[in-house]
Amino acid sequence: MKRVTTDKIDPWRVPIIVAQIPDTGLHRDVEADAAARKAIAELAGLREVLSAIASFDVIPKSDGRFQVTGNVRARIGQTCVVTLDPIENDIDEPIDLMFAPPEQIPALAELVDDDVESDVEIPDPPEPIIGGVIDLGRLATDALLLGVDPYPRKSGAVFEPQVVAADPEDHPFAALKVLKGDTKPLGAKKPKGT
Repeated sequence: MKRVTTDKIDPWRVPIIVAQIPDTGLHRDVEADAAARKAIAELAGLREVLSAIASFDVIPKSDGRFQVTGNVRARIGQTCVVTLDPIENDIDEPIDLMFAPPEQIPALAELVDDDVESDVEIPDPPEPIIGGVIDLGRLATDALLLGVDPYPRKSGAVFEPQVVAADPEDHPFAALKVLKGDTKPLGAKKPKGT
């Protein structure tokens, strides 16, 4: 999962101090409160976020790295792009990220860049552990935003363009007909002897 970068303040914060994560790892289930759901809805341009729940497993790895896996589930209110009716959609997005101390990021990113020409799928470089904290709320918000359908449609809604009948007087030679003053339809033959 690639993280979404936002310029706004994170609406859902659940900081985990990495120094306090046991060697066996930890599991966290978190739920966004009403204020966080409202802020996420504003950030994502949604009518509303009815619910947002995330589950995480944070597992210590070697060299101060941590793997964070889990998923975020949410129910969001949107507007159908075809009918403009209010609709609700469910989101269920997986999360699988590696975090590393900031000083390790450049070297790990170079390893990823070196394998660009390989046919093997290369994982994204790790995310930095900033200030000794991994913010699970930020991860959940990012995953939720990735799961939002930008063009939501009500079930069965189909866009049908309006069909306008062609005007028989609207063609490229209509102006010439007016200039000529001829009231006969184009292509009509003149009577013989005139």
